[in-house]
Amino acid sequence: MWDRQKPMNLDNTPILPGQTVRLEPLQPAHFEELCKVGLDEELWRWFPVVVRTREELIQWLGQALAEQRQGLTVPFVTFHAKSGEVIGTSRFANISSEHRRLEIGWTWIVRAWQRTAVNTEAKYLMLRYAFETLGCVRVEFKTDALNLPSRAALARIGATEEGTLRQHMVTSSGRIRDTVYFSIVHSEWPAVKSRLEEKLAQ
Repeated sequence: MWDRQKPMNLDNTPILPGQTVRLEPLQPAHFEELCKVGLDEELWRWFPVVVRTREELIQWLGQALAEQRQGLTVPFVTFHAKSGEVIGTSRFANISSEHRRLEIGWTWIVRAWQRTAVNTEAKYLMLRYAFETLGCVRVEFKTDALNLPSRAALARIGATEEGTLRQHMVTSSGRIRDTVYFSIVHSEWPAVKSRLEEKLAQ
């Protein structure tokens, strides 16, 4: 049985170290490094809100920290483990401690590190922390229905496509977006974990 009264402890989230990446909880001190790499418009192609300027990116990051203070999100900075280079960001969001679920998303990775082990290991580290430390029952993901690479990537890590929310968001361009939801539940985590570890070992 799951205890609804036992909160998920998201205070003092630690650094999540891996072989390829290191995830550190976002701090204002990270803003400048993220601004150096995060203003590539292609990174924001599938976000409902497009960030084009340093000021817009700082506002976006500041909003993440504001939501963290409300207990709604835990944003991370993604570092390349060996070089220490800032290469992206991701977050836990839409957190429901009562129902022991959260979402992993708001992710971007600089183009030089896309289609490498970076995203796989970052997801692995976050999923492992969510299921094994926080005690999540469910971790969910969502993506633009038109973002076929993202949908394929979520399927590859073992997430189950659950369905499409039609006309779910109005994007900054005015396009009305359909959103596809995926999830992994706690009973599936051991198999998903093994699959990810095998992929990372290759």
